[in-house]
Amino acid sequence: MKRILFLLALVTSMFVASARDSYSYDVNTLPVAARTILKSNFKAKVNHIKIDKGLGRVSEYDVVLTDGSEITFDRAGNWKEVEVARTSSVPKGLVPAAIATYVKQNQSKANIVGIEKEHRGYTVELSNGIEMKFNSDGKFLRYDD
Repeated sequence: MKRILFLLALVTSMFVASARDSYSYDVNTLPVAARTILKSNFKAKVNHIKIDKGLGRVSEYDVVLTDGSEITFDRAGNWKEVEVARTSSVPKGLVPAAIATYVKQNQSKANIVGIEKEHRGYTVELSNGIEMKFNSDGKFLRYDD
């Protein structure tokens, strides 16, 4: 019984050790797709990158830019979430056209300051604090609390 408990503890500690996050300041640690998105959509430089690991491999990259913007990428370099300052806007190249049009028509005084890709669509946060849900085609679904 003691051997089984010892082996279980050993295996558990190996998983915990391999799940540690790491940090980088080198943009080249990101996948090419993520570097391309950053280069073509953001003027600010990378401040730091948190590399989230699960079971010994990268699960996502959390990038913080020098202007405070935060972008989360999956392990392939596809963006999952973008947040910018309330006085700024998420770059147009990252917002689906249907969502941008709907927001412009229905919340014309607000900027999109956050967007998150979800399993079945998008959540958008506006500078006035309103959150909106859209389906994967960019069709408005509802306001969110």
